[in-house]
Amino acid sequence: MFLAINWAVDSEIIDGWRTPNLYGLLFVSGLVLGYFVVKRMFKQEGIKEDVLDKLVAYMVIATIIGARLGHVLFYGPYFDRYENGFLVERGYFSHPEDIIKIWEGGLASHGAAVIILISLYIFSKKVVQKPYIWILDRISAPIAIGGTFIRLGNLVNHEMVGDITTVPWGFRFLHHDCAYPYDCPWEMIPVRHPAQLYEAICYFIAFLVLLFLYWKKEKWKQPGFVFGSFLIFIFGARFLVEFIKLGQTARDDVWFLNTGQLLSVPLVVWGIILIYQSLKRSKSETFN
Repeated sequence: MFLAINWAVDSEIIDGWRTPNLYGLLFVSGLVLGYFVVKRMFKQEGIKEDVLDKLVAYMVIATIIGARLGHVLFYGPYFDRYENGFLVERGYFSHPEDIIKIWEGGLASHGAAVIILISLYIFSKKVVQKPYIWILDRISAPIAIGGTFIRLGNLVNHEMVGDITTVPWGFRFLHHDCAYPYDCPWEMIPVRHPAQLYEAICYFIAFLVLLFLYWKKEKWKQPGFVFGSFLIFIFGARFLVEFIKLGQTARDDVWFLNTGQLLSVPLVVWGIILIYQSLKRSKSETFN
């Protein structure tokens, strides 16, 4: 028997208010959980709490700025796009004031990754004064759980939906596929893969695996192994899920690999190289 989940969840917490909303609440929840994971790691290694506070500041600022700029540069149209004389997409370069409107949606994990990597490099040199890979290994699991909650936020926002499907666990996204929500019969709304949920599940599994590698297998003693695993798990999952995800740009409809996949490939390759180098290092080069 064919079933489908009729998804009508609204991100608004207060009727008529864009903020606060469920997306923001989930975003913050991911950051808070990541904070406590890093806090435990730092406590175990005798790192002062004020260092953690500075790390949080670096991470929050880098995540917001990077994710937003990533969306603007990789996925958002640069200029207004018209069809038959009607405006169908507002371009960020035509309306630069829209760039700061994060509450309207539009964050890209690849953009966040780039700015986070830059900010963590500065943090490792200026604040904690340890090798760059040291902080990357310790921030991997927290970022994975943060990504889990961000994808759940995408789910409540009815964005980044999957392709049309006939799988019994498919979702009908009311606010994505109906121009006038609450006036559409459910049977007229297509059933889609809940791609956001797929990614959230993958990221949560990655979070558990990374914690296992860090604490149980003590892979923190092999610099680069945990972070390399993070890159493979997170962006490998992103690459695979993109095959059943609705394209986010016009070019994604004609390219064999879409934008998200093309941006994921070099990060997965980097992860493989890091693990290979980590396994080759002698015990004398590990952190004790």
